Amino acid sequence: MSGTAKDFGKVAVLFGGKSAEREVSLKSGAAVLRALRAAGVDAHAFDPAERDLHQLKEEGYASAFIALHGRFGEDGTVQGALELMGIPYTGSGVLASALAMDKWRTKLVWRAAGLPIPEFELLTAESDFAAVVQRLGLPLFVKPANEGSSVGISKVKTVADLRAAYELAARYDDLVIAEQFVGGGEYTAAILGGEALPVIKIEPANEFYDYEAKYLRDDTRYLCPCGLSAQQESEIQRLAKRGYAVIGGAGWGRVDFLLDAAGKPYLLEANTSPGMTDHSLVPMAARAAGLSFEDLVFKVLELASVG
Repeated sequence: MSGTAKDFGKVAVLFGGKSAEREVSLKSGAAVLRALRAAGVDAHAFDPAERDLHQLKEEGYASAFIALHGRFGEDGTVQGALELMGIPYTGSGVLASALAMDKWRTKLVWRAAGLPIPEFELLTAESDFAAVVQRLGLPLFVKPANEGSSVGISKVKTVADLRAAYELAARYDDLVIAEQFVGGGEYTAAILGGEALPVIKIEPANEFYDYEAKYLRDDTRYLCPCGLSAQQESEIQRLAKRGYAVIGGAGWGRVDFLLDAAGKPYLLEANTSPGMTDHSLVPMAARAAGLSFEDLVFKVLELASVG
C-alpha cells in the first residue's frame, strides 16, 4: 500500500442498486466495506436505490468505491453522475463501462480490432431459428446483451429449444445474442492497474457457469494455477490486457475467455465492476499474486479517478 488510509478522506462504498444483480452487489459491497474499514479507511455504505446520489456531494465524500453490478451501476450511468459532481470513482469511465455492459457492441469492437471471439448473431422474435442453428451449430448459448452474472442465459441443445431460450433472455433485454459454443474450457484474467493477474480456470459443477454455479454452489472448482502452459497463460493475459484497453477499460476489471479443443483462446466478455464476494474471481487471482483482499480493495481505491 503506497498511500495511507487517511489520505482517502471520506469514502462511499456504492452497493445494492436497482439492477437484477442487486443481491450479488450487496454481498460485494459488504465485503469491500469491511476490508476498507479494516485498513483504516473512513468508508461508509451508500445504496443508490435508497438514497439520492447528490447526497454524496452534500455529505462531503472525497471518492466512491463502486461495488454495483449490472445496470445503473456498471453501465456508465453512475460513472457519469459522479463525474458531473467531480467525485473520483473506482474502475472504468463512462464509455468503457457502457460498452462492456453491452456484450453485443463489445464483440463488434473486439472483432474490429482483430481479437478472437466466438461467432455470434443477434436474435429477434422474427429470427429464422433453424438458420441460426445451421450457422452457429449446436449446442449454442443464448444470452441478454446487457445483463451480467449469467442472468437470463441458456445453453441450447436443439432447434426446438431456441425460441424459449430467446424469450427468456428477452425478458431481461431487448438485445439478445446467440453465441457459438466453444468447449475447451472457461478461463478468466483479472486486470489491476494495467497488469494481468494470474489466470483462473473455472470448472462448474453445473453444465455451464450459470448464476447458481457462480454464487450459490460450493462445488464449482476454481483452479489457480490454471493448469495451462506458461506460454498459453501469457497469451491469455496479453489478450486480456489488449481487450480491456481496446474498450477503454481502466483501474481494474476482468476479461473472460473460452478455449477451443486446440487450446486457442477466445474473448467472451469484459466486466468493469467484478464481483467481490466469497465466490468471486478477482480476489482469488489477487491472492495468487500475493495480494490479500484488503490489499486488493486498497489498490483499487488508489486507482480511483474522475473519468
